[in-house]
Amino acid sequence: MGFREHAACVRRIVGIVLAVLLIGGVAVAVVAGRDSKDTSTATKTVRGVIGSEKAEFFADPDVVKALAAKGFTVKAETSGSWAMDQLPLKDYDFAFPGSKAPADELQRKSSVKGGPIRPFYSPLVVVAHRGAAQVLADNGLATLSGKSSGKLLMGPYLKAAKADRTWQQLKGAGKHAELTGTVFITTTDPVSSNSGALYLAAASYVADGGRVAADEAGIDRTAPLLKKLIQVQGAQQTSSDAPFRDFISGVGNPLVLVYESQVASLLLQKQDLGDLVVLYPDTTVSSDHTLVPLTDSGRQFGELLSTDRRLRELAVRHGFRPQGAAAEFTAATAGHTDYIDRQLTGIRQAPVPTATVLRAMARRTRG
Repeated sequence: MGFREHAACVRRIVGIVLAVLLIGGVAVAVVAGRDSKDTSTATKTVRGVIGSEKAEFFADPDVVKALAAKGFTVKAETSGSWAMDQLPLKDYDFAFPGSKAPADELQRKSSVKGGPIRPFYSPLVVVAHRGAAQVLADNGLATLSGKSSGKLLMGPYLKAAKADRTWQQLKGAGKHAELTGTVFITTTDPVSSNSGALYLAAASYVADGGRVAADEAGIDRTAPLLKKLIQVQGAQQTSSDAPFRDFISGVGNPLVLVYESQVASLLLQKQDLGDLVVLYPDTTVSSDHTLVPLTDSGRQFGELLSTDRRLRELAVRHGFRPQGAAAEFTAATAGHTDYIDRQLTGIRQAPVPTATVLRAMARRTRG
């Protein structure tokens, strides 16, 4: 089966899973458990809202089985991380956004003691087809360490974005008919989605000379550039899954911001990624998937995700890096170093502004 045919098959399967998730807030764990003929008896049901990038993890029959063995059934519904605080949280045992900033806002609405829990994380990366990656490298916007990985140079890239550079202005782009129009990275909507908001955090940090926006003046300094980065994209998705599926299927923009976990998950499932290249921004933000307990049962569940060896192993299988257990991810991805930078060598982590500042920053991109 060719890459495009295989990718189309993957897309159909993922689409079915997400459709199940979205119809009536179906409990993904219960459905997957039946499909796997799991006969375990779960003694406690917890309901939560999760970022879509974790939907496949919770729908995995092996995850269902591992949770049931510890006495839990999970009913999970998806939402954009920055939209979770608009939901009726009294109906949930936990909320599981993609980073600390929205989790901090959710935590203020929780009466459960102990604070948020961070079971695993994933750096943000840019995926490109090999032709586009090579053109970026030939024009000083990226460096390549092989055929399937490299670094996106954020400083030069942001300068190009500020100048509205087009693919046609880059040497070598004429060899690739698909490379036309303005050079930009497709992201999710930063107003409602975690990865889009974190993209603004990294971009503003680099554009402002390594300063973290802390007030209105800080937002003002990079607002025109951030507005350009977002508005050039046109309509945006609220979930990182959709643009990634489009990219894998061979459609959409040549450059797409995704979670490293989305790429690692396909590699660990031994799927052929064709000419996909993973570009790690040289200044990026790691997405700390942060669980906010809203009930005592939610806290017990969150602690289990962090401490249970089998669940950490399954999180790695879905491409996530467990907190405090780097060796597990390193071992699992040993055969995929052509794509995955396991040590994040030479990559700078940008501090993230407060939730209030990041929300204001995102809103300014619309005005």
